[in-house]
Amino acid sequence: MFKGSERNSFGTKQTKAQTNFGSPYPFRLNFYDKPPLYEVTLEEFETSAIDRLRILAEIESSFARNRTWDELRHVTQMQCNKYLPLSSNTATTMDIETQRRSDHLGHFVLRLAFCRSEELRRRFVMAETTLFKVRYESDDTKERKEFLDAQEFDWKKVEESEKQQFSEELKALEVKQVGSSEQPPSSGEYVKVHWTRVPDLVAKRRVFLRGGFAYVPNRELSSFVFHDFESKLEKALEFTAKILPRMDEDTRLVPILNNLSQGFLAGVPSEWSDPSAFGEEIRAEMIDDLAKKHFPMCMRNLHECLVRDHHLKHFGRLQYGLFLKVLGLSIEEAVIFWRKSFSNITDDKFNKEYKYNIRHSYGLEGKRANYPAKTCQQILVTDKPGVGDCHGCPYRHFSPENLQTSLLATYSSQGLTTTDLHEIMRTVKEGHFHVACTRVFEMTHASQGVKKGEGIGGGESVTHPNQYAARSIELEKSQREDAMAVE
Repeated sequence: MFKGSERNSFGTKQTKAQTNFGSPYPFRLNFYDKPPLYEVTLEEFETSAIDRLRILAEIESSFARNRTWDELRHVTQMQCNKYLPLSSNTATTMDIETQRRSDHLGHFVLRLAFCRSEELRRRFVMAETTLFKVRYESDDTKERKEFLDAQEFDWKKVEESEKQQFSEELKALEVKQVGSSEQPPSSGEYVKVHWTRVPDLVAKRRVFLRGGFAYVPNRELSSFVFHDFESKLEKALEFTAKILPRMDEDTRLVPILNNLSQGFLAGVPSEWSDPSAFGEEIRAEMIDDLAKKHFPMCMRNLHECLVRDHHLKHFGRLQYGLFLKVLGLSIEEAVIFWRKSFSNITDDKFNKEYKYNIRHSYGLEGKRANYPAKTCQQILVTDKPGVGDCHGCPYRHFSPENLQTSLLATYSSQGLTTTDLHEIMRTVKEGHFHVACTRVFEMTHASQGVKKGEGIGGGESVTHPNQYAARSIELEKSQREDAMAVE
């Protein structure tokens, strides 16, 4: 259960209204100034945060890819519709309260995960503020006004007498904005706030300043609202960071929070366990061709090392073997593939030292667990490769020179050129490794209709090697089917 006192660990004040948290959420928009004070299961605790993190991670990826605001908004809305829908009050057929409860809980769980360092707080605030802006712009006009009216903003409405006193200045402000396609017509209404609350409007000269106060037209109120949201969230995160050490003894929550805090590194992947993308049984002799056409850089590198050395070390076998398993390679074909690949050893050595581990990864030995393939996040943060290892993520673990050479050698036949390397290496340098991989996917699948910014579909970034391969195979199948239809 989340519990609150006069001031709780989320940095928000406890009020009488917050004690009775059972009432429905009145608005789609939320300033998250009331913490969740109800019992939740560990599953709900984690899933609500993961659903929200998928959206925030894609927002950060959009920044890394220099998407326009319209592109970012479109991608964010698609992600929200998929993972965290929030219906307006007029959607009578939707379970609005459940939607808003999940949104509310997920936000506060991620506060715990991302308050731990200044860098994580900065990234979280930026992504959360952007999500709020997207929702604000898409909200029903009437409901948005009701939401704003319900907030205790420290602005003061400018009365008629004061508007008359500064009529020339306010008129000049309006004239300055005439013809601006960005702004709607003025309603003639203004509010007065301290100028530090609207620094972006001051910088753009969209307000009238007098005596330390900014006179803000109603049409510009969103700037104040966004700044207020951001400022309050920053303060709440700083307070939560001071309280967080009290939770270190909770062995149930700390591992979840540690995992969530890595979510910006490579997004939040879906669990890929359905080998239906290829549509037919994958045989051992097909893998070489599949690797050259459809595998992401990490798996291409493992495959090429295996072909070259006729061997892979433990973590390389684990990373590649589970990838092939989830791709649809059966245990029988896996044994054939690995035996053929390890051609420098005897049958007896193979059966004694390797066959058991292959069967174990398929859940046929040991504790008989169905092991999933490694996600991009797991590849990035666990089992760092050493000298002679081939596993890991090339975008993170290769030197810049080696990465550029490898990219050209691997993908030049699929359309990648030296002019494309600058953009890829920029995202690598900034630490957005999965964004670099996504951009390579777009470039190498341009001939199949994939456009810049589209990612693996709907603007979504690559977060799992099997996701990359499955989408590549799907595109080839679709192209082949279209060609057959024309014939």
